[in-house]
Amino acid sequence: MKQEKETFANYILSEKDFKKKMQIVFYLQKKTGIFYDKTVIFKSEIAKLFMENQKLDVDENLVLTASLLCNCKKKKEFLDLKDIYSYAEEGSKYLSTLGFNKRFCKICSEINRYSNPDGKREKESDILELAEQYGGMLLDRPERRGLDLDDAEILLEYRNLKGKDNRYLPQFKKFLREMKEVYV
Repeated sequence: MKQEKETFANYILSEKDFKKKMQIVFYLQKKTGIFYDKTVIFKSEIAKLFMENQKLDVDENLVLTASLLCNCKKKKEFLDLKDIYSYAEEGSKYLSTLGFNKRFCKICSEINRYSNPDGKREKESDILELAEQYGGMLLDRPERRGLDLDDAEILLEYRNLKGKDNRYLPQFKKFLREMKEVYV
């Protein structure tokens, strides 16, 4: 029987505990300098809650691993628009060097629509896109304060995803309504 090659990808994907998975990425960040901060954790928590609440037919472990790593080549501050357009694709290439397969890397590169604007998207990418965009609008940035929940939801649907096909947008809106009923 052929033994599978030990890679970072196999290591982190075999870890099912989300907190331990976050710790693994924290140590990878310390060793390699990849982008990993509280914004990544916040957006990953949104993805986790969304999948659990809506009982989506996806591999949650795969999505959460991708959520923690898909921004690995993001910069803290973008000085050039080309950096915004390329970080997801650069991250995807980097993740392939860590042993992740093509599909995983494609999921990560599709967190935004710059690397595959008109192609067939992976369903997991749509979850990442929703968590990334919605979570990003809630957070403060140097140039603006974070938006309130309702404004972020409206902008997500009518500006960011206007004319885009995100298969989980209806469920995400339902999830947001349910979370507001519980927590707001």
